[in-house]
Amino acid sequence: MAAKIPGFRLGIYVFKDVEIVDFAAPHGVFSVARRFNPELEAFLIADAMRPVQAQAGFTVLPNYSFADRPAMDAFLIPGGFGTRQELHNARLHEYVRSLPETTLLTSVCTGSWIYGKMGLLDGLAATNRKEPDRVEATPPGKVPIDRLADIAPKAKISRARVVDSGRIITAGGITSGMEMGFHLLRRAGYDEQFISEIARVMEYSRAYELYRDDRA
Repeated sequence: MAAKIPGFRLGIYVFKDVEIVDFAAPHGVFSVARRFNPELEAFLIADAMRPVQAQAGFTVLPNYSFADRPAMDAFLIPGGFGTRQELHNARLHEYVRSLPETTLLTSVCTGSWIYGKMGLLDGLAATNRKEPDRVEATPPGKVPIDRLADIAPKAKISRARVVDSGRIITAGGITSGMEMGFHLLRRAGYDEQFISEIARVMEYSRAYELYRDDRA
């Protein structure tokens, strides 16, 4: 399965209290895909070169900081409890706005709140997590997809697992980072045969087939 498609670089933002699966899943898809094309690459970006504590005490080291300005084809904002702070992170907002127009802006789960807060989802379809946790299911809690509607009232809220609105691509659900990873391979130019083979190697074929067309 030698691929003749040029490399594709995915930069994943990590921040305090980021959801582990949100960033690990798309990173994992690219990690396996690299076995077939080593020009594929995923890496972590933070606002500074220091350890980042994700949820549950999991700590990661970023590969780059904002100041490094690494070249990439897509930038991904994961979700997690920390997105509540990132909504007001002016450094992140400035960094996103500084990215070239050719860089895809993507998110997993509550990461789409950031783009909504920045006004980047106005007039576009977008999604978020639809299943509440115990706190969100209890008043005055709110399901993340409903909160997205509050944050971005001009957005077109979709319940699809992956929503591709051109430059901006959002995925809804903590494990939807898997589908985001597969979809970014699709956007990079890989065909369904290639992506299905990656899913097979990951022993994810049944789930891939289930979610493959849950796109908008």
